[in-house]
Parts: sequence; C-alpha cells; structure tokens
Amino acid sequence: MRLYSVLFACLVLVAVVFAGPVAGPALAQSATAGSSSDQTSPIQIILQENRWLIEKSSRRTIGPAIAAVATSGLPQARSVLERWQDRALYLRKSDGRFFFAEASGAGGERLIDIATGADTGPATRQELEQLRPNSGVRALIGAALVPFQLTDPDPAVRSGALDAIARDAAPGHLEALRGAIATETDPGLRARKERLERLLTIAYAPDPADRIAAIESFAGDLGVDVRAALNPLVATTRAVAPGAPPGDENIARRLSPGSDALPAAEAYRLLVEAGLARPRISAADKRNALAAHIENGTVAGLPVAGLDSDEARDRAYAALEDQGLVPPTATEAEVQAALDAHVFYDRYAEPDPSVTAAAEAALDAIAFKVGLNQAVNLSLDALSLASIYFLAAIGLAITFGVMGVINMAHGEFIMMGAYTGYVVQQIVPDYTLSILIALPLAFAVTFAAGVAMERLVIRWLYNRPLETLLATFGISVALQQLARNIFGTQARPLTSPAWLDGALHLNDVVSISYIRIAIFVLALLFLALFLFIMRRTRLGLEIRAVTQNPRMAASMGIDPDRINMLTFGLGSGIAGVAGVAIGLYAKVTSELGQDYIVQSFMTVVVGGVGNIWGTLMGATMIGFLQKGIEWLNPGNTLAAQTYMILFIILFIQIRPRGIVALRGRAAGD
Repeated sequence: MRLYSVLFACLVLVAVVFAGPVAGPALAQSATAGSSSDQTSPIQIILQENRWLIEKSSRRTIGPAIAAVATSGLPQARSVLERWQDRALYLRKSDGRFFFAEASGAGGERLIDIATGADTGPATRQELEQLRPNSGVRALIGAALVPFQLTDPDPAVRSGALDAIARDAAPGHLEALRGAIATETDPGLRARKERLERLLTIAYAPDPADRIAAIESFAGDLGVDVRAALNPLVATTRAVAPGAPPGDENIARRLSPGSDALPAAEAYRLLVEAGLARPRISAADKRNALAAHIENGTVAGLPVAGLDSDEARDRAYAALEDQGLVPPTATEAEVQAALDAHVFYDRYAEPDPSVTAAAEAALDAIAFKVGLNQAVNLSLDALSLASIYFLAAIGLAITFGVMGVINMAHGEFIMMGAYTGYVVQQIVPDYTLSILIALPLAFAVTFAAGVAMERLVIRWLYNRPLETLLATFGISVALQQLARNIFGTQARPLTSPAWLDGALHLNDVVSISYIRIAIFVLALLFLALFLFIMRRTRLGLEIRAVTQNPRMAASMGIDPDRINMLTFGLGSGIAGVAGVAIGLYAKVTSELGQDYIVQSFMTVVVGGVGNIWGTLMGATMIGFLQKGIEWLNPGNTLAAQTYMILFIILFIQIRPRGIVALRGRAAGD
C-alpha cells in the first residue's frame, strides 16, 4: 500500500512538471486579461502619473492632477472627478491601480474598472486605500467639473454649474460657457449663461474689442455682479518712477507730492519702499540716538549745549552716521531733492487704456442709475414708515379731533393689541390663521378698554385738558406695569406668516419687505373703512355733527355722551389693530407704545387735528422727513429725531392748525 502511494505521488509530480510550461502562460494570460486594458487605458495612465499628488492631496498641490484629468478630453474624465469628489475612488495597494468601488454583501468592496465600468471582482477593505479629499480639494474638483455640468441633461445640474462659475470663475470657464450657450434649451438658463459669458468676457477675453463690447452691453445695469466685474478694471495702485513713468503702463493720474491726494510724507514713504531713497527717522528717535551717544558733554565732538536747533541736531546725527554709530537717515534737503527727482502716479491694474475708459464710462452710467434707484428705494422706505405712523395715529386723530382729549395712554392701546396677537399665537399655532383672528380680537379688546376708560375717567374730565393729560399719563404708566407683571420684561415674539417673509426685490437696489407692504395695504384698508364709516353710516353722521356743533347735535336728538364713548372706543380699537401690525416687525414689550406715541401726536398736529386726510398727509410728511434726515445723517437716529422735531416746531409756527385745518370744536371755533 505504501508502495502504491509513492508511485502515485511520483506520477503527479511528473504531470505538474510537464504541464507547467503549457498551463503557466495560460493562467498568467487569464489573470492579466481583466486588467491589461485598464492598466494601459489613458485615464489610468494619467492617474498613475499623478499618483503621488492624489494620494497626498492638499489644496495647494492637487491642482495639476485635477487639471490633467479635467483637460484630458477623455470620456471617463467626468466620472473619475465625480467619484473622486464623492470619495468613491480607491487605490489598490498591491499594484497601485485606481478603481471605483461599491460595497458588496460580504463586507468588502466590488471593484469597477474606471475605463470600461466593468466589474473586476471583489477586494477586501484591507487591500484598498480609499481616497478621501478634504473640503478644499473637493471644492477644486467641483470647479473642474463645472464645464462638464454646463451641458448636463438635468437643468438643476446646469443651474448649479452656473452658480459655481459665478462664485469662483476661472479663465477656462469662458470657452466652456460659450460652447454651452448654443445647446441650451431652457430660456432662463440660456439668459443666465449669456449674461455670465459677457461677465467672463470682461475679465478673461484676450481680444480688447470683445471686452469693450461686453462692458458697453452692461451700461446702466444695476446688477452687483456687473459692478464686481468692472471695479477691478478701474482699480489703481500708487507707483513712483525716476524721471517719467514707463511707457507701457496705463496711468490713471499723476500726483504732486504735498497735495491733498499725496502728502509729502506718503510720497517719501513710497520712495523708501521702492528702494529709491534713504529712510528718515522721527525727531524723537533722533533725539534719543543723540542722547545715547553723549560723551563728556559732547555728541560726535559737538557740545550738547549747542544742539538747540534742528540744523544742529542734524549735523550731530550726520557725524554719528559717518562714524557708523547710527542708522543712516535723509536730511530735509535730501528728501526734497528725492521728491523733485521722481514722478508719482496712480496706475490701473488693467493694462489696456481703451478697456479702462469703457469700464469708467459704464460705471458712471451705472452710478447715475443707482442714484435714481436709491431715491426710489428711499421713497419706498419713507412710504412704509408713513403707513406705520398713519396706523398708529389714526385712532388718536379720531379721539383728539372729535373729543379734544389728549390721550397719553394711546400708545398702550397699541401695546395691548400687540400682546393680544401674541396670546392668540400661543393658542392658534397657524400663523396666518392666528393673525386673521388677532386683528378683530385686538380691535374688540382695545375697543372695550377704550370704552371703559372713557366711562370711568375721561367723561369726568371734558374741557379740562391738563387734568386729562395727567390722568391718561397715569393710566399709561399703570398699563405698562400691568403688562410687565403679566408678560415679563422680555420681548415676546409676534411671528408673521411664512408668506410675509422676505422682500420684494425690484432690482439689486430697490426692495421692500413683504411685511411693510402688508402694513401699507392695511393702512389703505383702514383709511377706506374710516371714510366709509364717517360718510356712509349713521354713526359717522353723528360723529361729524358732534364734532362741528355738539349743542346743535344734542338738540337734534343725538346723545353726545354716547357718541364720545363710541368715538373713543373706535379710536382705541384702531390703535389695537395697529399694534398687531406693528408687532409683526417690532419687538413686543411693555414699552412698545412709547416708541410711537410722540410720532402719533406729531402726525395728528402736523396734519390737522381730527381730519383723516390731514393725518394721512402728516404721516407722509413725517415719514419722508425722517427718512430724508436719516439718509443725510446715517447711523444717528437720535439726531434725525431731533432735527425732525425742530422742523415740525417751525412748521407749526407757520401753519398752527396743520396741513388741513379742521372746523369745529377741536379747532377751537
């Protein structure tokens, strides 16, 4: 048995020896068949040539490797960059080849040929090195992908590519963008591509005529991107040259040392920085240097007592300089001679004068149009502020005009309305529905509070303005403290609905928030409602009758006390609605009303006491006046308020009854 085993082993050994030369090449061929095409594929060769950069990638060094792939023109370039960016590119440690990889069920990875996309078999994670580019490298890869994405079938991808170019444009994007315009089917994306192509033409086109044409096409365009493209063309740097400026420089202006544009000290500093003159030291440093070299009452052989003038100190310092004891410095005569021997100028960063001339002309046209649009934007701001003041003052105009009551607690009714809106939002989480509920509820709450205040306090103080003012001021303080006790001192949020978020942008200069638009519309609605009540209802007829002649109205069967009560309640209710509107953008605190009580009184007095049209005109005038003063004196709201009050005082001296004078009791007739 043992003999048969030995013979069998010998036969197997002989078979292996004779079969080896035949089977070996076949096995080797089959082992390399799956990789030979990939090993010699152009994309694999490029990656192999840049293997060290890819493995040790950083934002500073990876550029050549990314550029080699992106500019190769190979069909696999985009997929390699995308997989690399997504950290799906792997390096096999055994042979240094690059693969795509997908997770397999066995806990390893399945390798994908980067050239053909074929499955090349499994590999364990220990056999592979995953390439993990950091955020900086991924950003560079993303920039390299932009030209590929410009022609992607997905509009969202093309839009993202345009956003990427707008954020970080490069010279190579220009031709890719031009090539992508002709194939663009989406009108919006085509317009964006054409605009971006013109912007890149300004920055990177080699032909000055193309750049000038692109610049001129943007004359008067208000886009921030246009100004960002044009401003570098007219940017200047200060330079100095001996004799005359170089002939190949695009000079913006020549400067004279000692002028406002170029002080002499700055001019000499330019000479020193350019290595064209010796530095100067300050007088204090010169004195310190002389003091440090006093020996036996002398400095460089000159008596200390004689160093009582600048000339003497200069001579002593020069002597020390000759001995090498102090740093060299320039004298006044040397400074002046150096300034006279050199020319100073500002030069454009853009070397072509025709391009800078076109850019300056375009920027001048843009600046003029920006100024006009800023005036429009300022007017919209003033109009929105006027609508806020009108809402805050309309209730006061009613009570003050009809009843002659100086209600210092009017601001607290605004505050009560804002807190009513806040409470409603705590119960009704839907912001749109809560605002719709809060507006009438705020009117009801403040109407009831106004009626109670009139019945309990105001009715006993008619025709006693000082006592009325003091009483309503006391009520104002009490209501503020009550609000603090209930809601605390922290500001409470009154959140606007989502559809009021953001702003309406007419262009890059003119915009107005949707909340301001809503308040403006609300002010118009209340104006229309007030006019309807006053002119189309019996209550309005009775209010007008009491306003003009209360005794005659009483003789006609109208109850003045009832009209006073309803009028005061109506004015208070409108203040509550104004509080909801104001609370949507202002902080809701117990002091909210105090921020508007002064403006409300000014609006009523300037417009004309008790006249709704006068209140509207007064609010408009104060809104425009305040915004105009703030524009002339930006960042100083207190000064704007002061100037506005002074102007109103002067205005009242000219028109003591306001813009629209009222007939009747409130006017003193």
